[in-house]
Amino acid sequence: MKLAVAALLVASAAAFAPAQSGRSATSVNVNELELGVTEPLGVFDPLGWLDSEPEAFERRRAVERKHGRIAMMAMLGTFVHNNNWVFDGYISPSQGIKFSDIDTGIGGLFQVPAQGLAQILVVAGLIELAWWPASQLDGDYGVRLGKINNWDQEPAKELRQKNAELNNGRAAMMGTLGIVLQELVTGQNLQEQFSSLNITPY
Repeated sequence: MKLAVAALLVASAAAFAPAQSGRSATSVNVNELELGVTEPLGVFDPLGWLDSEPEAFERRRAVERKHGRIAMMAMLGTFVHNNNWVFDGYISPSQGIKFSDIDTGIGGLFQVPAQGLAQILVVAGLIELAWWPASQLDGDYGVRLGKINNWDQEPAKELRQKNAELNNGRAAMMGTLGIVLQELVTGQNLQEQFSSLNITPY
């Protein structure tokens, strides 16, 4: 449990990665340095890394983008699972454990059989190393959804959509951290908190 919370804290810290530098550009149409510099914070660099470590900007931006994507998927998974939308059948036929037997909060992670967790780690490793490699720092793996992000035909969309991705990822990192912490404090998952109107810290 402590490891999970620590991992989320590290991930959320990437939300405050430097937003500008005098260096790299990773897109033909959008300079990477223009991204994430949005109101009300603008350039948020409280540790002064833009001046002291400008060469590390590209890597930190890649980490921020990746953690934001993971956190957005985590938020989606939270909404789905907290509403008890689960697969039919067994997660482990040999142990007689159904998907519906797994808790819908963070505690459910520790109820998944070890073999299931191993499969998750293997798939994540394949994605990280081969399918969408982390070494590709611009994070653009050529995924396009028709006219939704037809950046070649409508270049103005690229800056707006990449800014939206970064900002939504930052919000999702903080949201995921908040959901885990509130469950550790109250013992209720997000759906249970709202159902019982237990949404005040006082």
